[in-house]
Amino acid sequence: MMRRIYLWGAIIFGLSCGVALAPSPVRAMTTVNQDTAALTVSTDRRTLDDTQVHFVTVPSQYAQAANPHGINTIASDQGSAVTFTTKYLLPIPGYHHQAWGDPQSMTVVGHNLYVVYCPTAWHNRGRIVRFNMAKLASLKATPRQIQAVYTRAANSSASERKIRTAITVGPAFVTGHGQSLAYNWKTHQLYMWCDRESAPRIPINQYGYLQQMSATTLKPVQRIRFRLRSGDFAVPGGHVLAFDHQGRAYFWTRPASGGVDIYQGRIRGHHVHFRLTDQNLAYGPGTCVQSMAFNPHNDCLYLVADDSIASLPVAKLAGRGHLTSQDVTWTHFASEREFEGLSFSKDGQAYLLSNHQPEVLVGHSLSW
Repeated sequence: MMRRIYLWGAIIFGLSCGVALAPSPVRAMTTVNQDTAALTVSTDRRTLDDTQVHFVTVPSQYAQAANPHGINTIASDQGSAVTFTTKYLLPIPGYHHQAWGDPQSMTVVGHNLYVVYCPTAWHNRGRIVRFNMAKLASLKATPRQIQAVYTRAANSSASERKIRTAITVGPAFVTGHGQSLAYNWKTHQLYMWCDRESAPRIPINQYGYLQQMSATTLKPVQRIRFRLRSGDFAVPGGHVLAFDHQGRAYFWTRPASGGVDIYQGRIRGHHVHFRLTDQNLAYGPGTCVQSMAFNPHNDCLYLVADDSIASLPVAKLAGRGHLTSQDVTWTHFASEREFEGLSFSKDGQAYLLSNHQPEVLVGHSLSW
């Protein structure tokens, strides 16, 4: 296993992204090149007939929020019932008038909400922004106040300036598409793929890169480079990411043959290994692989596409797989909004990230 050290400075990142950043000391990030195999694929895989899951085609044009400066509702109309309502309208414009109209993923950890922003013009670069939800609550910040916190008018508002103190803007770094920020429930660390693309969902190369993120500095502290390959079968890496209570990592894909493939793995220090689970799903939730989440309240994984979410128990993925059709649940929405992220708190509270007037919505049920 070879090891290389790259020195990345905040000033360099800022210049590469067209952002003026305050000078800071150059910090080291370790990149580990893993030479050993990182993927196992069984020769005896089976397809589960999950006909209750309906494939939802991405709309030709996403819908905007019905109330761009107010409270919105996204309610299910088929399958397991759940209703989401606006908790936060995310800042537009962003810090220093940056383009924060297109957040890519989020995760909730304790009283903190982490959101990944990857503006298209930044070309595989972005940043993490941390929202202190407890402080926002103590300030009685309204969704509209949070949305307007970086407007010019907010500069002269004492209440808006206080709200800014609850928001931490991280430095720019190489994110890739950015749809995979995830919390490891066992190690209490943040990880995300660095899935750089030449165009949407077209990877630059065939290597997987997993980055461990600092919850304090909001930038990478270590990156592992590896190849997800087993014989003639290979994938460039994940586009989404989730972890369960045992620290096992997951991602899902839509193979060319159709359906859903689910990968389960471990990240240990300088080593990564995934296995393609022995059961694949005949029907996936939708066109775009948008997010993946683990709910610690019911030990289920959630596969997120636009307006369509499937879920299944992680315990049934063990060994050769023991999923039955009845184990897979499905929920459909009719919002035509873009679903960018899903995350759960420790008690099972669901948070949904939606684009096009970006906002975070909260679910009304803990049993969904």
